[in-house]
Amino acid sequence: MCPNIDRRGRIARAITGVLCIAFGVACFLSGWPETSGYRWIIIVIALAAGWFQLFEAKNSWCVMRACGIKTPM
Repeated sequence: MCPNIDRRGRIARAITGVLCIAFGVACFLSGWPETSGYRWIIIVIALAAGWFQLFEAKNSWCVMRACGIKTPM
């Protein structure tokens, strides 16, 4: 994994990662959504996405750019 994003990309990924984790924790604490099966799926996906974005920010690496997709940032 070689770095493929700059400082702005790292900051953007860190912010969205923290927001995803905060959303997952808020869903867990508030009990939203009410349906038990969907609730856990939403929480797990939000937390996993947040942690992965923080991983990308820490390593200056973007999976989309590594796959050849040009992101605007």
